[in-house]
Amino acid sequence: MRAFVFPGQGSQVVGMGSALAAASPVARAVFQEVDEALGQHLFRLMRDGPEDQLQLTENAQPAIMANAIATLRVLEEEGGIRLADKADYVAGHSLGEYSALCAAGSIDLATTARLLKLRGQAMQAAVPVGIGAMAALLGADVEKARAIAEAAAEGEVCTVANDNDPSQVVISGHRSAIERAVALAKDMGAKRAVLLPVSAPFHCALMQPAADAMDRALADARIEAPLVPLFANVTAAAVADAGTIRRLLVEQVTGMVRWRESVLAMAETGVERFVEFGGKVLTPMIKRIAPDVETASVVTMDDIEALAKAL
Repeated sequence: MRAFVFPGQGSQVVGMGSALAAASPVARAVFQEVDEALGQHLFRLMRDGPEDQLQLTENAQPAIMANAIATLRVLEEEGGIRLADKADYVAGHSLGEYSALCAAGSIDLATTARLLKLRGQAMQAAVPVGIGAMAALLGADVEKARAIAEAAAEGEVCTVANDNDPSQVVISGHRSAIERAVALAKDMGAKRAVLLPVSAPFHCALMQPAADAMDRALADARIEAPLVPLFANVTAAAVADAGTIRRLLVEQVTGMVRWRESVLAMAETGVERFVEFGGKVLTPMIKRIAPDVETASVVTMDDIEALAKAL
C-alpha cells in the first residue's frame, strides 16, 4: 500500500518550481491557473523572490501547494499515472492537507489556492505581530512537550501544535509563555529548544479568529469526496466524507497536527511506501516514525521520471 503526502509551511524557497515549469507545459499550466485564481503573479514570486515576500504566510501557503500539485500533475499527465490507481491514501502536514485534498480531487485547484490565500491572511491577522510565538522542542516526545508547555503556561496559551516525530515537537502560544518553555526545556528533559522564525502562533487557541474565517469560507466552497481517503491532521484517522472533511479543516486551524500518529496509523493500516510531492521535509520525519517503510521525495523532473518507472 502507498500514501501520497504533501509538505507544510517551511518548505518554501525562492526558485521553487522554476526548473519544473521550464521543463513541462503541464507544470506551467498549474502555476498559471493558480496565478489567475489569486489575481497575482505568485509564480513570479516563487521563481524570483524577493524572499521576504515569499515567506509571508499568505504567499507561502498557496505557493507550496502549487509546487506540490504541479509535481503531481506532471507525474499524472506526462507519466500516465493516476493517483487513484497508485495511492491508497493521501495526507498533508497542516496546509499540506489542502494540497492532499486537491491532489485527490476533493477541492479544485483554483478553490484550493483561494482558500490557502485566505487561510494565510486570516492566520496572520488573528494575532498581532509580537504577541505569539512557536518553538521546536528537539529530543522531546509529545508527553514531555506537553509537560513543558503546561509548566510554562502560567495562565497563558502554551500548547503542543505539531507532534512531528518522536524527537521533534512544536509548541505554540503567547510569546512570553513560549519563551518560558524554551528556558525550561533542557531542565525538563528536552535536548534543545529553538524559537521558530514564524509570523504567527499556528495551531493553538489564539488562532480561533482564523478558524472562524475558514469556517465561513469552507461553508461556501465546493468539496467532493476524495478519490482515496485522507488521513486527517486532527484525528490521525482516515476520512472520505466531504462534510466531515470540511469540519476537520476548520478544527485543524486551532488543533494539533498529529503527524506522528497519522504516519503510524497509515503504517498500521498497511502502508509500506510514502511518496512526498514538492518537498523533502516529511520524508525524514516519516523515517524517524516508521523506520521500516520506504520513502521517496519527488521534486525534480528526474525524481518524477524515476517514480513513474517505479510505480
